[in-house]
Amino acid sequence: MQPAYMDLIEQLRQQIDEKRIITDPTLTLAYGTDASFYRLLPQLVLQLDTLDEVIFAIKTCYERQIPVTFRAAGTSLSGQAQSDSVLITLTRRWRDYKVLNDGAQIWLQPGIIGAEANTILAPFGRKIGPDPGSINSCKIGGIVANNASGMCCGTSQNSYRTIAGMTVVLADGTLLNTLDIDSVAAFKKTHAKMISELMLLVSECQGNRVLADKIRHKYRLKNTTGYSLNSLVDFDDPIDVLQHLFIGSEGTLGFIADVTYNTVINHAFKASGLFVFADIEQTCLAVSQLSKTRVAAVELMDSRSLASVAEKPGMPAFIAQLGAAGNTEAAALLIEIHAEDEHDLGRQAEGLQQIINVFAPIEQVNFSRDATVCDQLWGIRKELFPAVGAVRESGTTVIIEDVAFPIEQLAPAVRDLQILFTQFNYTEAIIFGHALAGNLHFVFTQAFDTQLEIERYSAFMDAVAQLVAVDYQGSLKAEHGTGRNMAPFIELEWGHDGYLLMLAIKGIFDTRGILNPGVIINADKHAHIKNLKAMPVADELIDKCVECGFCEPVCPSRNLSLTPRQRNTVFREISRLRRSNEDPARLASMEKTYRYYGLDTCAATGLCAERCPVNINTGDLVRKLRQNHTEKAKKIASWTGEHFATVTASAKAGLTVASKMHNVLGTNRMRKLTQKAYQLSGHKIPQWTPHMPLPAAKIIAPVINGITKERVVYFPSCSARNMGVEAQAQDKRSLAEVTISLLEKAGYEVLLPANLNNLCCGMPYTSKGFPETAQVKAQQLEQALWLSSQQGHYPILMDTSPCASTSKQHLRKELTIYEPFKFVADFVLPRLDITPQQAPVMLHITCTSRRQGLAAVIERVTKSCAQHVIIPDDITCCGFAGDKGFTKPELNASALAPLKSQVLENCSEGYSNSRTCEIGLSEHSGIEYRSILYLVDKVSHRHNG
Repeated sequence: MQPAYMDLIEQLRQQIDEKRIITDPTLTLAYGTDASFYRLLPQLVLQLDTLDEVIFAIKTCYERQIPVTFRAAGTSLSGQAQSDSVLITLTRRWRDYKVLNDGAQIWLQPGIIGAEANTILAPFGRKIGPDPGSINSCKIGGIVANNASGMCCGTSQNSYRTIAGMTVVLADGTLLNTLDIDSVAAFKKTHAKMISELMLLVSECQGNRVLADKIRHKYRLKNTTGYSLNSLVDFDDPIDVLQHLFIGSEGTLGFIADVTYNTVINHAFKASGLFVFADIEQTCLAVSQLSKTRVAAVELMDSRSLASVAEKPGMPAFIAQLGAAGNTEAAALLIEIHAEDEHDLGRQAEGLQQIINVFAPIEQVNFSRDATVCDQLWGIRKELFPAVGAVRESGTTVIIEDVAFPIEQLAPAVRDLQILFTQFNYTEAIIFGHALAGNLHFVFTQAFDTQLEIERYSAFMDAVAQLVAVDYQGSLKAEHGTGRNMAPFIELEWGHDGYLLMLAIKGIFDTRGILNPGVIINADKHAHIKNLKAMPVADELIDKCVECGFCEPVCPSRNLSLTPRQRNTVFREISRLRRSNEDPARLASMEKTYRYYGLDTCAATGLCAERCPVNINTGDLVRKLRQNHTEKAKKIASWTGEHFATVTASAKAGLTVASKMHNVLGTNRMRKLTQKAYQLSGHKIPQWTPHMPLPAAKIIAPVINGITKERVVYFPSCSARNMGVEAQAQDKRSLAEVTISLLEKAGYEVLLPANLNNLCCGMPYTSKGFPETAQVKAQQLEQALWLSSQQGHYPILMDTSPCASTSKQHLRKELTIYEPFKFVADFVLPRLDITPQQAPVMLHITCTSRRQGLAAVIERVTKSCAQHVIIPDDITCCGFAGDKGFTKPELNASALAPLKSQVLENCSEGYSNSRTCEIGLSEHSGIEYRSILYLVDKVSHRHNG
């Protein structure tokens, strides 16, 4: 590391925790990765906790003239979140918000995810204006800094149009709150020169009629190429000009510390329809007419787009038939309409249908309000990117460009783009986009592993730039931001005068050129083909990863170690180094770091696959890599499987010993002693907590009296058989006792499998990388359940969701297996009278339940038993992950860090459906969590009569 960075780090340590100053090359690689096809390696990554830290870091870098880049979620596609110097990221503390004026406005910190802001606003019938396709992952800081838009947003509801105010930090560390009179007044005094220079630009721009007209013309379209020059013709107040220049500035003018949005109506009444036309000309003519109506969204999909998803499940049959009939010209419009009431919605649909009929659709799905139909239709649009990503060759990357054309020229523009695809041999490329704004995305695959491929890409982009910016006077970037990708083409699009304005703006705000250099303003005409990201083959389980980051918000280790995207990135580099043998020392260092950050702290929940556009489950890779055991370890695993009852009895005995030690030592000394033992044992001895369960009581098999009743097979999980309740439990009964009591109350005879104590679903062995032993245990369980259920005749209840999920995946016989919530919903609640309790309860939806699509069922069951149910924000998986809550408690603590603050003062109970998860939830909430079966048993009684 260069001396300048060493000195910088020493100064930063004065106010920033050293743990949040990252210099390890493995971690800087991981944390420096974004969704673009560029790769720069930061010298250091700062994870900043407060506004004071941000100001201090920026001022320190400013004084030393060291470049700094800000990064939000890293879903950006054009390289604007890349740095080879200092990369600033934010901790989870930047997620505060305030709803203002009954939802008419909302104040947001930059760490809030876009979709979370809309969830906050939902009770008010409002939402933020921008609706980018990555809204479930991208953060407010990035949405504003890129002026992201989306399908329904257009140009009227983006950040530029809906901003009410913001707080920014300039390059010299100055803080400005544009909504604070005193802050503005002070700023005008201390930065009079900046104000004067800005107003001179405004005067010159408004006085240059040709340039002013060009700016207005360009912003009729979606346009994020360069700075928001429209602020110079739209506003006369310097603070208005300043804050609107910050929108879309991609971190090159300063740091956005918070924003206040004017929100927009989130209409309750919506409908969608799909209409296929004979060719692109008819399709675009229809768009022109639709643009004159109140339609909310019109998504165009060209013939190649339709062909790419024709065979996907859930697609309308006519899509595949188009290709079979040789119709290679067809294009489609997916249309959404919004209204304030059902009558207005119906009237809109009728009027639009009349317009559409003029252009003779060859196939259609009429406007529908049915949620299932609408989801299927939008599923077509959402499948387009995965369709290209899934078929690309290993080692290539998926590139998504977005441009905008004048809407009246949309048809010939699409034709010309398709000609370029053929000319440059991008045969897989597809076109789709937000047609109302003339905004087209095109997706293609590209390798950067040879000079020939780089030259092909460069020539193609030159041709695209000429076509869009010159021939059609369109926008080279409509909503994805300029970044490094289009920086070399700004002058081509805006002309010399426009480019000089851009240079002047950058010079006014960033006199020393330290803020995100190379982004937006870049004198290197070849910057877009430098620092290209290699995508080397690593493992077929993750080779399709496009590093988009959509997986990150649901990863329990995201604030502790690595996310799925980052695990994939680092493993790709490890694999490349192993093959090339170019740097053995670096390889050894990366493998060592990856062991903890990549493998040991991965919960392997599989939630990442639910968010991944190409269905990658990084947990599968982690489990595979964990299989690298010695023969001795494999033999030990096999022995434990063969003597499972003995092993679990030992675990039960350990709980007994721990309980007795606690009685003698007391809580404080017990915690200190076990923490020491945990450390000295290399994390092999579990770390005790006050919520550690007591040993479970022996399960007594219910008596089958021969009376004809419906029967259910109950399989108590390993954890339920061995772990009882915690010492301070409100209900001292074990989970098995409660389960049997509830089932009998509902009128069922309960059957237990034979040889119960030796049975296991195999999940503990799978997660630790012993698939052979896991398979043996799964087969044993399958046979036992097959016999006890009378060859699948009786339903089977498993009291822990991970066991039920694992068994459903791996058992081959036709067995009907339920986890607690689903079984209660289908079989128990209909047989009982329920009196919902008034006391509030916390609810945790486990990751396995989410993957099974049970979240709605779980919420419904809990709300039938309690009047006030709290589902905490920002928690998807608790991170306990089997036994990792004992062996890697920091993972559990990190995943549940937001929990305790969300527990109401008068709330003393929480519920879930996984015994081990409940231990961690109790530890980090301060209240007791237990199975939902306890709550159902507490508030229910048999039907009268």
